Amino acid sequence: MTIQQLIETKLTAALSPTLLEVINESHMHRVEPGSESHFKVVIVSEQFAGQRLLSRHRQVNAILADELAGAVHALALHTYTASEWQEKGKAPRTPACVGNPSHS
Repeated sequence: MTIQQLIETKLTAALSPTLLEVINESHMHRVEPGSESHFKVVIVSEQFAGQRLLSRHRQVNAILADELAGAVHALALHTYTASEWQEKGKAPRTPACVGNPSHS
């Protein structure tokens, strides 16, 4: 199982999201081709209702603690309830990595 698949599996089991996008953005950084070290997660779950942003991120980080302690170097989190997602419609675009000349 890839790290991306593991992240998807863990978040699905723990948060029952109505929308989950796990995007491997490693290619945007100075890493070996095929790396799984930088991810963007867009997740919509009613379990976030009533929680502040920091609490939501802590919850996701706790679910993925093993991955964050190992292979995952960076995790961009975009956490929403269904109503927030309806209002927003999309997650912010990821900026180019300063250290990667091919994405400057």
